Amino acid sequence: MTTAVLYHNPRCSKSREAKTLLDDAGVDYRVRLYLNEPLSVAELQTLITQLGITAAEVLRRKEAEYKIAGLNSSSGEQDILDALARFPKLLERPILVTDKGARIGRPPESIQEIL
Repeated sequence: MTTAVLYHNPRCSKSREAKTLLDDAGVDYRVRLYLNEPLSVAELQTLITQLGITAAEVLRRKEAEYKIAGLNSSSGEQDILDALARFPKLLERPILVTDKGARIGRPPESIQEIL
């Protein structure tokens, strides 16, 4: 089994809850502080494929960067991926990736499905 990866924002309460859940369960995982180490478009495409959703479904629309990026409800997949790479704050969090799949941790307990 490869080490799980938690895409984490320490300022987000749901992300902190997911990290605590993993720690309490004794899970071997690596933290990626995606705000400090943004994902490339290729990494985002892989992550979205692992999640089994569209880029729009992993997008935080209430952030100021949503408008700055020029996004709207009719934005295409590539425009969203480019915006996510440019403005990592737009990525929904937390996200956990394990050998069993990937899940957005909203609610944090949803990551237990892939432990």
